[in-house]
Amino acid sequence: MGAMSSPPFGGSNEMPAVFPDWSPYPDLDSAARAYLRDPEVALEALFGVLRGASVLCFTLERFVNEVNGVWQEVVVCDGSRLVLWHGEDVAPGDGPAGSMTSSLRVVPLSTITEVGCRRRLTRTSTGQARVDSIDVYLLLSSVDDAVPPPGLAEEEGRAPMRHDALRFGKTLDDGGPGQIARLEEFSRVVASLVGRPTL
Repeated sequence: MGAMSSPPFGGSNEMPAVFPDWSPYPDLDSAARAYLRDPEVALEALFGVLRGASVLCFTLERFVNEVNGVWQEVVVCDGSRLVLWHGEDVAPGDGPAGSMTSSLRVVPLSTITEVGCRRRLTRTSTGQARVDSIDVYLLLSSVDDAVPPPGLAEEEGRAPMRHDALRFGKTLDDGGPGQIARLEEFSRVVASLVGRPTL
């Protein structure tokens, strides 16, 4: 298969739809370097907060959004918190060409009130069940301050209170079986920790 490398940024407008697969890499550093466009930026931000804490599990996401910018995310669980890094290209006109944002968010596991994992199974010709997509959500005790869509608040007679949630998904087309399995592992590790006293 050879070395996996991503095309240099800013060269062609033809960004690949499928990025290198991070799922074979058990450690965060190798996975980030294989998959993210800006691994140095992400790792510096993450390790600045982790400060030697052990990485129990992680998941990565990357896609190209409507304004032809790259959107990247890393979520790490160290046993007591989730550390989320998010990098996104700045839309044309919002800053100098080639600008990006780098954001960090820390969510204590004690604020996760629910973990949900939905797998879609298909049957192969031999009748064996195979996971072809996975959706994971982590419901948080914090309230989402986003404005409800028009019409929703009027029907209810009051603005509904919505809890903040983190959502992650992988499919056979977007990520493949390896990343589906890694996201499922991530959800199981987080679910096993939620609701337990932190050390």
